[in-house]
Amino acid sequence: MQQRKFIEYIVISLKGMAMGAADVVPGVSGGTIAFISGIYEELLTSISSVNFATLKLLKTDGIKTAWKAVNGNFLVSLLIGVFISVLSLAKIISWLLEHKPILVWSFFFGLVLASILFIGKQITKWNFLTVLLLIIGAIVAYYITTLEPLVSENSSPIFMFLAGALAICAMILPGISGSFILVLLGAYKPVLDAIHDKDLKTIAILGAGAVVGLLSFSKVLKWLFSHFKNLTLAVLTGFILGSLNKIWPWKKVLTWRVNSHGENVPFNEQSISPFSFEGDPQLMYAIVLAVVGFAVIILLEKIANLSNK
Repeated sequence: MQQRKFIEYIVISLKGMAMGAADVVPGVSGGTIAFISGIYEELLTSISSVNFATLKLLKTDGIKTAWKAVNGNFLVSLLIGVFISVLSLAKIISWLLEHKPILVWSFFFGLVLASILFIGKQITKWNFLTVLLLIIGAIVAYYITTLEPLVSENSSPIFMFLAGALAICAMILPGISGSFILVLLGAYKPVLDAIHDKDLKTIAILGAGAVVGLLSFSKVLKWLFSHFKNLTLAVLTGFILGSLNKIWPWKKVLTWRVNSHGENVPFNEQSISPFSFEGDPQLMYAIVLAVVGFAVIILLEKIANLSNK
């Protein structure tokens, strides 16, 4: 791995902040942001290099060699950005999702829609199997978005450990949202509360589960990219396509639940036409934000192409 300049690590941290902001929103994947920002495969390689061989290297050759083997500077720069974003934006995004949900979802819908085109363009060979896997990925992701969340909110240590492991696997999969997995499990609210309340014990347990899940699943993804890159990209593109149902801005609430503060909040929702909201003053703003989100991805792709020349 070539030595980077300091400014390049700043850029990596900014990409980490974008990933963190996406992961806070239930329905948007930080893995999607990692992919479109050009660091996805390096991220998988770096994470999967953390293993027992690295520990042995640490013992025999020292910290410097082991640190270089796991691409430590890259990982730390990225994690700093992710944590800054999660800690600083959790309250803001929660407030926006509660008070301006259509506008938030519209921006991310445009962003994710453009991501489908971006990732699909990485597939160098299209054939029957590639198309089939894309369709299967889309169906699976769509089905996941239609699942009803668990009614109860669980915060037991074992449950939080497992939730962290499952959510982190989803977070590094483009199209599958780690936050949405937490919602399905009934763990999203307890996690946000732990972050807001600085509950270090719960955060540590969640983090331990995330580390175990991340180290295990990244190796699987790394192997798939090494041996079946086109087919893997097809499945991931399908995941993102199917996930659009979850982040469709206009929803009809089918059932409600009472949260820990005694407030009624949506429990199960169904996507509906934006024209179902007659005279909705947010419609034009929503369209504009969707276009902005779409344009952000196109702009990032142009910048990436220029920097690679």
